[in-house]
Amino acid sequence: MKYQLENKRCLVTGSTAGIGLAIATTLAGEGAEVIINGRTDDRVAEAIEKIEKQFPKAKLRAFAGDLSQPEQVTELDERFQALDVLVNNLGIYEPKPFKDITDADWQKMIEVNFFSGVRLSRTFLPGMLNRNWGRIIFISSESGVQIPAEMIHYGVTKTMQIALARGLAETTIGTGVTVNSVLPGPTRSEGVEGFVKDMAAQQGKSTADIEKDFFKNVRPSSLLQRFATNEEVANLVAYVASPLSSATNGAALRVDGGVVRAIL
Repeated sequence: MKYQLENKRCLVTGSTAGIGLAIATTLAGEGAEVIINGRTDDRVAEAIEKIEKQFPKAKLRAFAGDLSQPEQVTELDERFQALDVLVNNLGIYEPKPFKDITDADWQKMIEVNFFSGVRLSRTFLPGMLNRNWGRIIFISSESGVQIPAEMIHYGVTKTMQIALARGLAETTIGTGVTVNSVLPGPTRSEGVEGFVKDMAAQQGKSTADIEKDFFKNVRPSSLLQRFATNEEVANLVAYVASPLSSATNGAALRVDGGVVRAIL
């Protein structure tokens, strides 16, 4: 399927690894112009090199900067001015008992996971509305529906993203702009890969056994019973970013492997 994304300018925040890199790669493969974002020039350059190996003719731009910081959003706006597709993927997580989560921990999690999307949407949504076309996509999580006890602050920020996306969608009535959330479940991202390897080394088990134990004991409701690949998440995002998804607006779309048992 062709997603009709040729020459659409897309920003994927936090796109140097994991889900973000997979989304950027998929969009680039569809002919979009993709702005690759990471905190350092080296990370951005490495990501661009990886994408170009797969798609030598990819149209890629670079923006190295921490988009959880207001001044970096201003610099981005000055450099690129208009976007067709904004994918708010930037995010952090941190397993921590609730009693140990400090105010500073809460503030950092909200600043990165939530306010980055607030500022970027506030910057680029008006232009989309004026041009009568655009896509804003928040990469939330099934943790925004089923708040994990081991990192409550993370889950809360993912719920905030879902609410923000729905609220912004209400401002797009009758236009060609849509705002949606995509909710991945357990996914084999860079951080998860490292966590699984560390646990395997600590317990003297194979990574396959650690993955099996995880879905038996931590996410038993999963129908997939394995970590999703980054590419499986990216495929849904590419569709939502495309003109083909014009009737999908204000939705929270799950690519969670069936972890969430709710029908809606």
